[in-house]
This record gives sequence, structure tokens and C-alpha cells, in this order.
Amino acid sequence: MASLRAARARLDARPDLRVLASSCTYETEPQGEAAGQDDFLNACLEIETALEPEELLDACRDVEHELGRPADRRRHAPRAIDVDVLLLGEIEIREERLTLPHPDLTRRRFVLVPLLELDPALALPDGTPLAPALDALEGQRVEPAGPL
Repeated sequence: MASLRAARARLDARPDLRVLASSCTYETEPQGEAAGQDDFLNACLEIETALEPEELLDACRDVEHELGRPADRRRHAPRAIDVDVLLLGEIEIREERLTLPHPDLTRRRFVLVPLLELDPALALPDGTPLAPALDALEGQRVEPAGPL
């Protein structure tokens, strides 16, 4: 929980980014290749920024590094913090470093629950609402763990 709170505070302290809202924190079971690890804590932030998408990704990675995530960023490895860019308005990107919307957005209950807490009517850039994707997901435990 301390890592999530520190990440939120560090992002909000940046002059080029402002945290508008944060979801509750949720304890979730690891999915996919991360299965078998300890439970995770997850939350989502709504932000306002003038940063370009790759600059925002760099800011997130800077926060991860400051909070102890190794620079090698092995996918699904145990880590103290993981800060992802999920959506950025109507922007769609398919690049090596960044894909928006996040490619796992609609397949992960631990992403959709806190994201839809911030805005239940949230939709993808093409207008597809996200709530039905959450309704279709089963078997991924997501339990409230307290305020962020």
C-alpha cells in the first residue's frame, strides 16, 4: 500500500501532471504468467497532463525506478511497483514501447474494477463501453483493500 501511495504522490508532485481522482485499492490474485506469486494491490488514477504519451510513459517509469523497480523491467517478475498507462483520452497508439489503450485492459478484472470505479461510463476510444467487458470476466478475484 505504501508503494501505491508513494507512486500517486510522486506523480501528483510533478509540475506537468495532476492527479484528479484515485480509486480504492484492491487485493487481486496474479493472472497469467504471474500466477503463483503473492497477491497484488491494484488501483487506478485519473490524471490531467500536457505530456505526450511517451513522455507520460517515461514519467511512470521514472516513478517505478524511484520506488525500487529494477531497470530491466522483466515482464511478470515480482516487483515493488508497476505503473501502467491504460488510456489517454481518445489516443490510440500501436508502437513498440507503448500501446494505447493498454492491450490487456479488457481482459483483466483487476484493471477494470478500479478503472470503472473512477468512471462507470468509461469507453474505449472507438466508443466501446468497458462495463460489459467487466461483466464478461469470471474467476479473477478482486477484493477491496482500502482507500488509496
